[in-house]
Amino acid sequence: MTDFATLLRGKPLMAILRNVPIERAVALAETVWDSGLGAVEVPIQTPEAARCLRAVASAAAARGAVVGAGTVVTVEQVRLAADAGAVFTVAPGLDLDVVAASAAAGLPHLPGVATPSEVHHARKAGCDWLKAFPAGSLGAGWLREMRGPFPDVRFVATGGIGAHNARDFLAAGADALGVGGAVTREGGLAELLAVLRA
Repeated sequence: MTDFATLLRGKPLMAILRNVPIERAVALAETVWDSGLGAVEVPIQTPEAARCLRAVASAAAARGAVVGAGTVVTVEQVRLAADAGAVFTVAPGLDLDVVAASAAAGLPHLPGVATPSEVHHARKAGCDWLKAFPAGSLGAGWLREMRGPFPDVRFVATGGIGAHNARDFLAAGADALGVGGAVTREGGLAELLAVLRA
C-alpha cells in the first residue's frame, strides 16, 4: 500500500473535484498532474460522482498519475472507491470502520479531524496523515498548536483554503492543502498554482 508521504511528496495541493462535470474534471485533473504540484480527489456522494471518479482514474492510469475518492463515510463507499480505481480515500471525519476497510482494501485513508481527541484516536488507528477540517474555521493557528502534542502528525488543511490564505496554512505547518471551490471556479486553479509556485 502506497502511503501519503509518497503520494504527496513535493505536492502541496490536493485538488478536490466536487460536483464537476466529467470532462471538466478530467481536464482539471490533468492540469493538476501536469503542474507537478498536486494530487486529485473526487468526492463520491452521488452515482454521477462515482462515474466521474472512474473517468478521472482512467485518465490517471494512462499517465501514471493517481486519484483518490473523497467524502468516503461508509464501508460500502470504500469498496466503490477501490472498484473505481481510487488509490486513497478521504473522509470529513473519523470513522474507525472506514479506516479499517480502507486499510483492508490497500488504500491509505485520510480522516478528518478537528480536535486533539480526534487526532489522538486517528493516530491510534494507524493514520499518520490527517485532514484538518474545516481548516478555514479552525484557523492556521490550530495547526501550529497541534504541532506541540503531535509533532509527527502530517496535516492536509482542508476547507476554506484558496490563493488568499494558502501560504498562511503552509507556513503554519500544513503539509498539503485540500482545495475544492477555489480550484473548480473559473481561473481559480491557475491562480492557486501561481501562489504555490511563488
